[in-house]
Amino acid sequence: MNSMIQVSNVSKNFKSHRVLEDISLNVDKNEIYGLLGPSGAGKTTLVKMIAGIETPSSGKITVLDTAMPSLPIMTRIGFMAQSDALYGELSGKENLDFFASIYGLKGNKKKERISHVAALVNLTDFLKKPVHQYSGGMKRRLSLAAALLHEPEILILDEPTVGIDPVLRQSIWNELYKLSKSGTTILVTTHVMDEAEKCSQLGMLRDGRLIASGSPTQLRESTSSVTIEDAFLYYGGIRYEN
Repeated sequence: MNSMIQVSNVSKNFKSHRVLEDISLNVDKNEIYGLLGPSGAGKTTLVKMIAGIETPSSGKITVLDTAMPSLPIMTRIGFMAQSDALYGELSGKENLDFFASIYGLKGNKKKERISHVAALVNLTDFLKKPVHQYSGGMKRRLSLAAALLHEPEILILDEPTVGIDPVLRQSIWNELYKLSKSGTTILVTTHVMDEAEKCSQLGMLRDGRLIASGSPTQLRESTSSVTIEDAFLYYGGIRYEN
């Protein structure tokens, strides 16, 4: 079976407010699956449930053939939250060392992984610096590095490139392509249209509903759109008169 993530008829309520409504989607092995939508569409809530951090109000989420939440499965997922969960009083290296230890990495393996992920996000020269002195973009890069430490089978990234300059953003996407080709399944949220184009499959979210899914090419062609933005507007029922 190639299916790594299955979301079946999932809804989520926070008290009387319904955040997600009857979401169903499937993410296959090696895919880079993008969740595209504006702020407030429900992207973060959905990926938190897939990662096992939140639970659905109804419906079912299965990751690696196991119903979520599941602690053993959570250890096989790399999760980068929208808010950086870092220790400001520690250095970048100390943060990575801490997270590596949580993932059970030891000795030379731990040193190798810290060195690799720091180089990936271009932080090697800043690892001795306290994190409270990092810029917002540097904190995002360190969070991404931490999520990659244990070479997870599934990588879930919530708005991973916010605040990162275009050159480094492209470098990160190049690495995501390499990870995908080597067997990692990647789920990424974004509201940036050119990033959506980089995904192999897309799920478009608006007002807590999945309004369309498919490859970027399929979504453009099915709506006779030139861009993904035009396709999103079409599926969202947004019309602009000339």
